[in-house]
Amino acid sequence: MKTRSLILILGDQLSPAISSLKAADRQCDRLLMVEVAEEATYVRHHRKKIAFLFSAMRHHAAALRDAGWQVDYLQFDAAENTGSFTGEVARAVRRLRPQRVVVTEPGEWRVRAAMDRWPAELGLPVEILDDVRFLCSRAAFADWAAGRKQLRMEFFYREMRRKTGLLMDGEQPEGGKWNFDAQNRKPAKADLFIPQPHRVEPDAITKEVLTLVGARFGDHFGDLTPFWFAVTASEAEAALDHFIERALPSFGDYQDAMLADQRFLYHSVLSLYINAGLLDPLAVCRRVEAAYRAGQAPLNAAEGFIRQIIGWREYVRGLYWLKMPGYVEENFFAADRPLPDFYWTADTQMACLKAAITQTREEAYAHHIQRLMVTGNFAMLAGINPKQVHEWYLAVYADAYEWVELPNTLGMSQFADGGLLGSKPYAASGNYINRMSDYCGRCPYDVKQKTGERACPFNPLYWDFLVRNEDRLRGNPRLAQVYRTWDRMSEEKQRDYRESAAGILAKLK
Repeated sequence: MKTRSLILILGDQLSPAISSLKAADRQCDRLLMVEVAEEATYVRHHRKKIAFLFSAMRHHAAALRDAGWQVDYLQFDAAENTGSFTGEVARAVRRLRPQRVVVTEPGEWRVRAAMDRWPAELGLPVEILDDVRFLCSRAAFADWAAGRKQLRMEFFYREMRRKTGLLMDGEQPEGGKWNFDAQNRKPAKADLFIPQPHRVEPDAITKEVLTLVGARFGDHFGDLTPFWFAVTASEAEAALDHFIERALPSFGDYQDAMLADQRFLYHSVLSLYINAGLLDPLAVCRRVEAAYRAGQAPLNAAEGFIRQIIGWREYVRGLYWLKMPGYVEENFFAADRPLPDFYWTADTQMACLKAAITQTREEAYAHHIQRLMVTGNFAMLAGINPKQVHEWYLAVYADAYEWVELPNTLGMSQFADGGLLGSKPYAASGNYINRMSDYCGRCPYDVKQKTGERACPFNPLYWDFLVRNEDRLRGNPRLAQVYRTWDRMSEEKQRDYRESAAGILAKLK
């Protein structure tokens, strides 16, 4: 039978409900899935991230075939593999002679730019459909943003709550407040009863992928094994069940806490499954809401979790498409210091950075406070080039795609967009890390010492950052009290801070 549509399924579109399949026909349409070098290497992705996606793609292709779809699947090491989406779609068009190409819109701008050239390059229509896994379309977000001087997530989040009805009591938010984040900042203590994420033993397909990745990506960052990620929708659902039953009740209280020997605390570790399509984000939120309404989890836990998905996740995706392609070049502080080597090696005496980076290398995972207030905070205080910071985050985390990672890094973590996303920089001294973690107790630096050789580097770097960028930040009303504190310091104390910071920065390489 003649092929009507060639439907490309991308590696983060592993859902049977994807828009490109909704109007498709199992008899006359052909699906195409490809593992290509261009996607695996445009940044040097963590080996565990590549293995997760390749294995999940292969399992999804098998599930589609079982559901009656005709699937052409090209593995990474196939001799004929051209290494790019464009090359493989062109080969499939020559082979199958379809009437058109259909694809759900990609998550990343560079892929969309390539697709926009396909009609001319392929000589046939290319239909790019909205990604209906998101609650807010790109056009709807642009309408919301139009005319606003500041694009604050909190106001967008409220609209998403009203739209979905999640945690709503009629027209009002459940519990009388939209946001319970003030209750979600408790430090944690090591506890034998802290749950571990759901773990899956690699099957034959995953083992084959691990062998491939070990052989072909041996020079990429990160440990490949032990590998325990879910790679099918059913396994991801089991991970969701596990989180709701064992971790959700305490997720809210301790979502900002950090413990050196408890890498996951009460976090779900579901973002990689949601972002790849193995879990539906709205369905996940409905499950969490149901747990709250059944008395299985407190409101601050359910609200905090749901806000991350229908608030932050939707918001940063909208912002990304609104501001690309120029957004990636934003550099409000004109920061130009190269990314230190220890971001790849973890070879640093700073206990918090060593712990977060070691965990990242071994797990392809760190939770949001480790990313924001440890690795991100240090990079901003030290004046690291934000584009290099962005490329590091994009490479090292299994849940990282440019649409979600770039605004979180440049906007929230590095304040490189000058306040489009956040109202002030997330800058903090060592006191914050000491309050929210147990890292400082095992660090050779003294978090209580402000300057000098043994001082926690975050302490002098914090003030040095504020002074270096005074012309850009002093007018920020949320930093007025901070600058008043600096102004009250003696000249000698100010000099000690600046000189200590200069010594730290001189040693970075």
